[in-house]
Amino acid sequence: MSFEFLSPVSDLVAAHTALVSDYALGKHIKIHTAESGVPDLDEVDIAIIGVQENRNDENYLGEQLNFDTIRKSFYDLFPGNWDAKIVDLGDIAPGNEVSDTYYLVQEVLSSLLKKDILPIILGGSQDLVYAQYRSFDVLERMVNLANVDSRFDLGNSSQPITNKSFIGKIIVEQPYNLFNYSNIGYQTYFNAQEEIDLIEKLYFDAYRLGEVISDVTVVEPIMRDADIVTVDMGAMNANCINNMYASPNGFDGREICAISRYAGISDKVKSFGIYEFKNFKQEETPALLIAQIIWYFIEGFNYRSDELNIKNAKGTLHYNVPVEDEILSFYKSVKTQRWWIEIPFIASGNNKLKRHTLLPCTYNDYERACNQEIPERWYKAKRKNEV
Repeated sequence: MSFEFLSPVSDLVAAHTALVSDYALGKHIKIHTAESGVPDLDEVDIAIIGVQENRNDENYLGEQLNFDTIRKSFYDLFPGNWDAKIVDLGDIAPGNEVSDTYYLVQEVLSSLLKKDILPIILGGSQDLVYAQYRSFDVLERMVNLANVDSRFDLGNSSQPITNKSFIGKIIVEQPYNLFNYSNIGYQTYFNAQEEIDLIEKLYFDAYRLGEVISDVTVVEPIMRDADIVTVDMGAMNANCINNMYASPNGFDGREICAISRYAGISDKVKSFGIYEFKNFKQEETPALLIAQIIWYFIEGFNYRSDELNIKNAKGTLHYNVPVEDEILSFYKSVKTQRWWIEIPFIASGNNKLKRHTLLPCTYNDYERACNQEIPERWYKAKRKNEV
């Protein structure tokens, strides 16, 4: 797949890199400019891509997107003690039809996945998550999607896709590759009770805003089990993003950056998207916040522990806990002190499911099992394996 049709970063942003400190990110990453062309992707770990598509936003008013302010804010930041090689590939411009944009996004992201390069997507309306999800079709396996959002975005799947109905499309359209959907930060008054009931019926995970704010660490095992992580900037409170559509309630900057770092540190996450950025007159604050969200994700990425095969790793501790008629099998990493619980695999012939046998959990889940309480996420994952 050629990346030649990607638009370079603007000349304004390219010129800005000459002004940043020699120690800033703008001097330490490869950048697709009009002068230098698409950078060589050999040994690249992370690729940043903007997608200037927002026509399926339910509030679309004809505005055009650019990510210059985000890029300048990001280039000004200083890297940590990082080894990851980063490239900014520029933007995917809107196609003649929105479906054309979806196709290009899917093709570009699929190509990056096959090269084992993790894409960070800047959107654009959140219906682009559908194309981000479809890019995993090339891997021919089930995937888990974690979405930081105040809404479930199920919508009416029989109607054309919008930024409020893309999850419904992902669930019902073939090929069926979604194993689990986790919503982080939903606000009950933004979601119909019927949608809340459907999430429960499908054995998906949903965490209310208050639950996550009171203990942001509940997000860590969810991210550790996710292949795709997406963030709707509408999940932020209005003080953070100066957005006319923002809610008074939502995550603050520290909380979303902590969540982003958990996503980055997950060995399993292969694709990260930030959506619903709006070009308003006062966009500097939300642009800087997005730059910091990306920074924290990359910070986490640089501290990955390579524990996907924790069951067979040296030094892993194994505990069996009898609960009712079940024997729950827990694994603990001595290196990171993280916990997993094994899901009984049902030999259904569906090879896509075989990887879903270890579920990240917490020490609290182990303690509760010792007190004869079956962890809810384990129960849901087991039921999905049985379907």
